[in-house]
Amino acid sequence: MILRFSQKLGSRLKAGPLKPKAADTNPLADWTAHVFYANRTPYILVSNTPSLYSIVLFAKGIPDDSRFITRTLWMLRESMERDGLADAYHRFVVPETGLIYFASALNRSVTGSMNELIESAKTILLLDEPSTLDLSSQLNDLLLSTLARSKAHRYGKPREAFLRLIAESESR
Repeated sequence: MILRFSQKLGSRLKAGPLKPKAADTNPLADWTAHVFYANRTPYILVSNTPSLYSIVLFAKGIPDDSRFITRTLWMLRESMERDGLADAYHRFVVPETGLIYFASALNRSVTGSMNELIESAKTILLLDEPSTLDLSSQLNDLLLSTLARSKAHRYGKPREAFLRLIAESESR
């Protein structure tokens, strides 16, 4: 599994110097994370790198990479169970957690899309005070142009893109 950190988050977690790493051969095992603030509260957005399926964590209480891994996997399991994907979590994510690599962000496209998700999260948090699980669910239903499947389908949703990755993994 690859966990990619923004420079800001890597520094916060004391992850050491981050080097670039090619995309994981299992797209369900490649995740990118960034820290952000809303209403003076620190949060961490963790997104599946190819699909942008995301979870949001409270950053408070996550001082190092070990706790980050534990909380990320717990929240990912909760989110996937809520979406009816518990089986996929156990089949495709859990086996990849034996060896976890830290790396820098893959490319600007992912970073830019995550910044868009962060701005949406800040707006949602300003208007309402949802749980991080509810916030994650709302972010996974946003339309993003970077997830467009074709010119006819100009936008895509992270949840739908993630479901396609799961279907591709099941067909292998």
